[in-house]
Amino acid sequence: MMKRFILVIIMMISTFGIYSFKNNATDAKKTSYASYYHDKFNGRKTASGEIFDNSKLTAANRTLPFGTTIKVTNLNNGKEVIVKINDRGPFHSSRALDMSKAAFEEIGNADHGTIPVEYEIVD
Repeated sequence: MMKRFILVIIMMISTFGIYSFKNNATDAKKTSYASYYHDKFNGRKTASGEIFDNSKLTAANRTLPFGTTIKVTNLNNGKEVIVKINDRGPFHSSRALDMSKAAFEEIGNADHGTIPVEYEIVD
């Protein structure tokens, strides 16, 4: 009986450790570049099925699940914005995010095509 109890405890600890490691790996801050959507995409359907609106605070990422909320920080000026992932992209290897124009302008100047950013998942 005691061996079974100890085995269950060990399994619980190892499972918690793996779960904790996976969360830390996905929640880590990442750095890359972000760009913004052109106005011609307004009204088009995103990969998540939502209709794109350049005035909402949304973004596209290749791997984060739809509906994930992330904090994006402009590394040049420290400004931050919270966006929701609702599309796939960008399809350029040097960028991790395509942001709506409203989100991009919260942290940067739309006259610049891309900005260096740090992003992380928020609850």
